[in-house]
Amino acid sequence: MKAAILTVGTEILFGEITNTNTVYLSRRLNDIGIDVMYHYTVGDNPGRLAEMIETSLRDCDIVITTGGLGPTQDDMTKEIACQVMGDELVMHDDILESIRSRMLAYKAVMTDNNIKQALLPSRCRVFYNDAGTAPGFALDRKVCEDGSGSDRRQWIACLPGPPKEMTRMFERSVMPWLEELTEGCLVYKEIRTFGIGESDLETVLLPLIDGQTDPTIATYAKNGECSVRIASKRSSREEAASAVDEMIAKAKEYIGQYIYSTEGEEFPVVVGNMLMSRNITIAAAESCTGGLFGASLTDVPGISAVFDRSLVTYSNQAKMDELDVKAETLEKYGAVSEQTAIEMAEGVRLKAGTDIGVSVTGIAGPDGGTEEKPVGLVYIGLSLSESVCGEKDGMTLCRKIDRRIKDRQRNRRHAVLSMFDMIYRNV
Repeated sequence: MKAAILTVGTEILFGEITNTNTVYLSRRLNDIGIDVMYHYTVGDNPGRLAEMIETSLRDCDIVITTGGLGPTQDDMTKEIACQVMGDELVMHDDILESIRSRMLAYKAVMTDNNIKQALLPSRCRVFYNDAGTAPGFALDRKVCEDGSGSDRRQWIACLPGPPKEMTRMFERSVMPWLEELTEGCLVYKEIRTFGIGESDLETVLLPLIDGQTDPTIATYAKNGECSVRIASKRSSREEAASAVDEMIAKAKEYIGQYIYSTEGEEFPVVVGNMLMSRNITIAAAESCTGGLFGASLTDVPGISAVFDRSLVTYSNQAKMDELDVKAETLEKYGAVSEQTAIEMAEGVRLKAGTDIGVSVTGIAGPDGGTEEKPVGLVYIGLSLSESVCGEKDGMTLCRKIDRRIKDRQRNRRHAVLSMFDMIYRNV
């Protein structure tokens, strides 16, 4: 099934609001095997809206609109949908009653504008809105195709514009309806990798990618890491899930050393859950990342059970005061060095009394580099207690990263991922 997403609202064209609905819908439609062919945005103009719906339906089976279902005069999506799909608006008494109940709960006055929202196409499938007053709906029309032997149906699904209302309606009502429309059952999983680029990842996986039919394999790069999406569409969910799992097992033979999750989990979640499951405590010392590691880790629910602190020791003085980094180490080797990273990791572990101490120091850029220490140079330190590594008096490791990229945010992001990778591979 092919789909187009049509967002309605002049305020989007003016750049007054960010169109997050299209991103969300594209992801969710692809999750169930519906191919998104087009993204369109149109202002509150009835002629152009009708034209865009017809244009979308030339190549697609379904158009999903967001916006234009409110109570004001410029909200005209359902009127135009009726016009294009050959239906008329009628009063839906149950919807009117639900709007009245919601207004009463909010202690708001029911106006003629609100009553207008209960006017819906006569033969539509209604999607109730439990986060607002504007209901959504789906409406179809028959398309005669000469020589096909049967008629085809096209659909339009009209959803409210506010993201909170739209996403709740989609998950609770629209998604189950779409799964009824699509043939077969699609299952996919996302393999998350770190330490390999997208082109190399695709090259390594070519024996699996070449000639693929089902399951399908696609590689993606985003924010310093790469993922592999493996999807299968079969007659039952069990068959599709089995096919995906078999392909994941084959993929591991090629890229197993780079994989940190086969369930689409992000690195902080994987590492955080690993530490919590083993009751391993951790503290961090950050310089060039400025607290990003700690912020990422504290996004994980329950992490307070094992995460003690993250100290942002940006200056040399802070490194000496908070982590007991030696002045002679800084003078001889500099703040961005293996020796300093090691003393930072050991210092924070001993100060916090945790099982692990992880540190980062580097030159994020875009300026500040030298020929000897270029922008993008980062050192990650990892100090492990005896209880974790089994070595008497513990052990400290260090990893050097030399990316020579002058993008400050990319360097910081990669450094944080490298910290999680260092923990994941060595604990």
